[in-house]
Amino acid sequence: MSNQSTKYSPVITQEKPIKIANKQLVEESVESSHQSQSAVKKETSVCQALVKLLEDLGVEWAFGVSGGAMATLWHTLSNSRQIQVVHCRHESGAAFAALEASLATNSPVVVFSTAGPGITNTLTGLFAARGEGGKVIHLSACTSPSQRGRWSIQETSARTLPQDGLFNSGALYNYATVIDCPEQLPQIGRRLIQGLSQPGGFTAHISTPTGVQTLPMPMSLPKATVVESAIAATDSLISHCVELLSEGPFAIWVGYGARLATKEIMQLAEITGAAVMCSPRAKGLFPEDHPQFVGITGLGGHGSVLNYFKAVKPLRTLVLGTRMGEPTSFWSPDLIPSQGFIQVDIDPSVIGASYPTAPTIPVQADIGTFLRQLLPHLSNNYPKQTANLPNPEREPIAEATSTLVRPEILMEAIQKIIVEGSDAVVLAESGNSFTWSTHLLRFSQPNRYRVSTGVGSMGHATTGVLGPAVAKGNKAVAIVGDGSMLMNSEVSTAVKYQIPAVWIVLNDARYNMCYQGMAMLGLQADALMPQTDFTMIAQGMGAESIQVDCESQLEDALTKAMAAPGPFVIDVKIDANRHAPSKGRTKSLANRSAVKIEEKPELKDYSLDDHSSKNGSSKEQVSFPMV
Repeated sequence: MSNQSTKYSPVITQEKPIKIANKQLVEESVESSHQSQSAVKKETSVCQALVKLLEDLGVEWAFGVSGGAMATLWHTLSNSRQIQVVHCRHESGAAFAALEASLATNSPVVVFSTAGPGITNTLTGLFAARGEGGKVIHLSACTSPSQRGRWSIQETSARTLPQDGLFNSGALYNYATVIDCPEQLPQIGRRLIQGLSQPGGFTAHISTPTGVQTLPMPMSLPKATVVESAIAATDSLISHCVELLSEGPFAIWVGYGARLATKEIMQLAEITGAAVMCSPRAKGLFPEDHPQFVGITGLGGHGSVLNYFKAVKPLRTLVLGTRMGEPTSFWSPDLIPSQGFIQVDIDPSVIGASYPTAPTIPVQADIGTFLRQLLPHLSNNYPKQTANLPNPEREPIAEATSTLVRPEILMEAIQKIIVEGSDAVVLAESGNSFTWSTHLLRFSQPNRYRVSTGVGSMGHATTGVLGPAVAKGNKAVAIVGDGSMLMNSEVSTAVKYQIPAVWIVLNDARYNMCYQGMAMLGLQADALMPQTDFTMIAQGMGAESIQVDCESQLEDALTKAMAAPGPFVIDVKIDANRHAPSKGRTKSLANRSAVKIEEKPELKDYSLDDHSSKNGSSKEQVSFPMV
């Protein structure tokens, strides 16, 4: 891609968050009701106390789908003066949107659902919320005690749903409970305050039986206040880390858990001269145009990372907030420095887990707090590293073999119009959309790029894009495949509330990561689907849309989408024969399944995930979605 000396203008921003349609009318109605009943003191119901608790906790957004069992709770949420309700088309989309709104604002967000299938439909999004570190509170309804076991409509009880993991704490929720009586609310409030005060993510599930929602509260709840705490390292451990890092060259491996410490990471890098690499989720947390940035690791990553380890041979790697799991490292032994890791994380269970045999100094601490403790010890006469560091290179794009759009050219246009020409958050969906975006886009500002790795659900970005768009009141862009777009999207919801979300659909009429991956593994299965016209679907729901059939139309289509005040879908007919930069994942799958992949000669650049050749690939680099 050619360098752009000037950015696309104007930068698209909005100063205030979106006000959901009809919210002002609701507030006026509530105010009128308060005035007319000012002389009469009404009892506070369980629902009213619960919503007031959420307001005190800082909740401003709630995404969900209604239902009869939660009618009173839905009414109370909708009449909140602080919480804005986004009524979605599917609970899973609501959960993904709530997750992304939480991550965009670092604030708690509510997802609400009715009983039975309303609860189960949220689970994939909540599974992602737990893994991604979101602060999401799930409000649901369940069957009243007197009706349990009597085949009530959408019965939600121990008779119909497992209680472990859904209605108590476990792998899905940090905290979960059923409100069987009003007297429980003070304890529930205390547990929510504790969870939200801890660093990192927090998922909770509060399920209220239909009959309990309207019960009067026998007491008033104290005002809930969240004061975020931090986990610090001991002085002796900080001194030990300084000693180890001073022994020789070291690398900094940045993960998404360090997203609130980008200034401290920059200070550390510039004081020490250390090479910096980022996990796919941490893309952009360290500027990708910085001379010390050596690349993205893992899926869709850059060959320059392994070039660095081969040429410089660092003694240690300081790991900041990444689990170093398969999508981030492929568990490659080439990423283990001779003296191992210093791994910093708020979750002690992840330290040393991905590389159990590598020497690892464990540091349980908040990343920002740890770095603020560390930096004063490094500022005076620190032996700064001076090695020439390899940087990710932009490979030449192979000539077109059809009239369809090459994904590489699409990414060039997205880089110019969206990444450099706006401040929009960009989400990339699981699949080839993930690998093309992670490998080719370049971000110089932090917290503008979002992908999901550990869960990697299709339908995450197609629905989650609503979250940052409404919570930040700004454009948000989802780069997605046609399979994900057909699986789940919230375009209709965006139309209702005029949310400025943009969907860029890589339309190739197939699950192409699976299609290419199966071919490389020598396996056969049907990954094709009928050709879909997403412009007609979008227009049928009331959204603006445009179809891109050739590369010359790209920049104009993207410019129109970014200038549109409401939702916009761009249907891009891409060349399905261009191989995405994902070889590392296919090798990992083959190693675990004993499938033999034909080896091809290695290139001199010692690539981790490069993709340049006559057909756009240095080798046939393909992968399955993250499973």
